Amino acid sequence: MPPATIHAAPALDSYTAIADHQAQTPTSFFGAKPVLHYHATGVRALAARSQLSKLPVFSAVPADGGEAEAQANSVEAVDVFVSSENLILFNPATSKGVSIPYPTISLHAIQTLDDPTDSSRQIRGLYMQLELSDPYAASEEDEDMDIVELTLIPPPSSAESEKPAIQTLFEAVSNCSNLHPDPSFEEDEEMGDGDGDSRIVFEGNVGYEGMSGLPGVQAGAADGGLPPPFPGSGGWITAENVSEYFNEDGSWIGGETGENLGEGAGRVRTHDEVDGNGMNGHGELLDTDENKRPRTD
Repeated sequence: MPPATIHAAPALDSYTAIADHQAQTPTSFFGAKPVLHYHATGVRALAARSQLSKLPVFSAVPADGGEAEAQANSVEAVDVFVSSENLILFNPATSKGVSIPYPTISLHAIQTLDDPTDSSRQIRGLYMQLELSDPYAASEEDEDMDIVELTLIPPPSSAESEKPAIQTLFEAVSNCSNLHPDPSFEEDEEMGDGDGDSRIVFEGNVGYEGMSGLPGVQAGAADGGLPPPFPGSGGWITAENVSEYFNEDGSWIGGETGENLGEGAGRVRTHDEVDGNGMNGHGELLDTDENKRPRTD
C-alpha cells in the first residue's frame, strides 16, 4: 500500500503511549489503540525540490526549470507520529500530511549533514528512502521503482541526561518497522531457506498405487507416522520395537533379515568359528601373539 494523503493530524488520545503500553498488560490484543513510540513537533523535514510533488507534506515550490534549483533541498517544519501502525508526517502550516506504511521505508539510517539553516555546523538526521510505487499493483515486467529520499531532523533533547533525540527517533522507526516486515521479503526467505517443508505434496485423492510409477516415492501414513516399509526390508526398527531385534548387549535377535542381506548377516561370530590359520574369515589377519611382529630395540 503506497503512502496516503491526510488533511488532519491524528489526536494523541487515539494512541497508547509507549510508556503506558510497557507498564501494563493489555486486556486484549484485538482492537487496541496503536502504540505511539515517538511524537515530536517542529521536526524539520528535508527533501529535494524535484521530489516535493510526491510528498504532500511539503508546500508546492514553483519550478524554474533549472537543474540546480531542482536538486536544491526544501525544508518544512512538521509534526511526527511514529506508531505501531504507521509513520505520519503532518504540516500544520498547510493542514496537509502523509501517512507512510512501514514496508514503504526501504532504508533508514542516521545521517550526518550540514544544518540547513547554518552550513557552518553539522547535525544528525534520520535519512530514509521511501519506495512509493505499490508493489502489489506493479507488474513483473515493470522494474522501475519510484524512490524518494527524505531526511527528518528532530529538535534536540530538552535535557542533557536524556538520550539524543535522533537516537530515540531512529529506534522508534526501527522497532515499528520490525512489526511490519515486507511480505515479499518473507516469501523470498521461505523459498530460499532450508527450514521450510521440502516434501513433495500431491494434491487430490492419490493412493499408494497411483504413485507406484514414481521411483523412491511412497505415501505417508494417515496418522502422520512412518510410511509403509520398503518391500523386503522387514519393517521399521523404532524405539518402541527395538527390543524385538536386539538384546541388551546389542546382538541381533530379530530372526530372519531382509532378502537383500547376505548369509550370516546380523549374527555375531564366535571365537571357535574363526579360521585357525590366523585369519578372521574376511581375509583379514587376526591380532594374535603369533601374528604380532616381535619388538626390537
